[in-house]
Amino acid sequence: MSWTCRWFAIALLLCLHGQGARAEEARAWVEKNLPDLVKLYRDLHKAPELSFHEEQTGKRLAEELRLLGIPVTEKVGGFGVVGMLENGKGPTLMLRTDTDALPVVEQTGLVYASNVKAKDDDDQEVGVMHACGHDIHMTNLIGVAQYLASHKDRWSGTVMFVCQPAEERGSGAKAMLDDGLFTRFPKPDFAVALHVDSTLGTGKIGIREGYTLANVDSVDVTMRGRGGHGAYPQTTIDPIVLAARLVLDLQTVVSREVSPTDPAVITIGSIHGGTKHNVIGDECHLQITLRSYKPEVRDLLIEAVTRKALAIAQGAKAPEPVIKVSEGTPAMFNDEELTSRLLPVFQKALGEENVTTTEPSMGGEDFSRYGLAGVPILMFRLGAVDPQRLAGFARLKQEPPSLHSTLFYPDAEATLVTGITATTAAVLDLLPKQP
Repeated sequence: MSWTCRWFAIALLLCLHGQGARAEEARAWVEKNLPDLVKLYRDLHKAPELSFHEEQTGKRLAEELRLLGIPVTEKVGGFGVVGMLENGKGPTLMLRTDTDALPVVEQTGLVYASNVKAKDDDDQEVGVMHACGHDIHMTNLIGVAQYLASHKDRWSGTVMFVCQPAEERGSGAKAMLDDGLFTRFPKPDFAVALHVDSTLGTGKIGIREGYTLANVDSVDVTMRGRGGHGAYPQTTIDPIVLAARLVLDLQTVVSREVSPTDPAVITIGSIHGGTKHNVIGDECHLQITLRSYKPEVRDLLIEAVTRKALAIAQGAKAPEPVIKVSEGTPAMFNDEELTSRLLPVFQKALGEENVTTTEPSMGGEDFSRYGLAGVPILMFRLGAVDPQRLAGFARLKQEPPSLHSTLFYPDAEATLVTGITATTAAVLDLLPKQP
């Protein structure tokens, strides 16, 4: 071995040793400060707010960042918050958390369970719950901010803390970008986020490069007919029959129009029509979700739904259906170079056995939009359920409550220790201390 290779090997070992020592230091800091972090988590869990209504949540996060001396800008893209922690020369790293909750009535039985009720955008009263772990995400971000603000001798550069509204609507990232997130503030060199995983044990994280989450599109189709008496169907055009034809016709799109090697999903989530046994109505409304990875497959699915709905109406001499495509979220692509760089960092911080390779999912995440805006991004999965709890579900041959379930809750203490340790390790690697 040449001297150059030997020195490189020694330097690499010293670097990895240093990463391990810093990770242990960060973990010790998290464990020491865990009671206050858990209190923050529970406060956030008890006070959830719906998408684009996160006013008090935004104020709380802004307050937590200001307590650390971080300059904060509020109401970016709605109730979004941006904090800029500068610490000398170096790259800019964006850390993002989502802040909104879901219209779900909590049934966990926790002493800090949400009892919040609110009016949704249709003016209907709904229960509100952090059923997707955004309360963990927010606490994780504040914990990392606290560590970095108190350990400025460990890193150099700028950390951009982004508290984003309306992830559940798939439109909060777009709202912040449209409000000048990357023009009013420095465009970051990297962006990192995490998301809790209800099937992964605490202490573990999951990571994958490339496509990890899907394009998500919502399509509303209203099949229109001509109403009348159920005893005289020959005088009507039955929109429920037309909707039933559409449900069946859509089943062949993925199996016969999409390549078997390209992931795609068409799900009819709701169908509503009619008012009474013997009345044929004028309309039947379908709500459809489309999932894909490739842009061309995304376009094909939307076109196929439109084409088949129009063809069914024409074949029945019915009025043209009303078709609306909304709430689109682009597929999320984890930057290969950034993923490859941080994989050994996570392995050193948590142990190789605690860093798994996740499978691609047909779920969606608007964190993807920051990648499409030209920033290398990485979102990793954070184990959120105690392994003993997972083992108990397995013994009972039950699936653990999924995200968005009224029964989902993370084991917060262990989840936060792992999340803050992993995120801090990523920051210290991407923003190394400048000589």
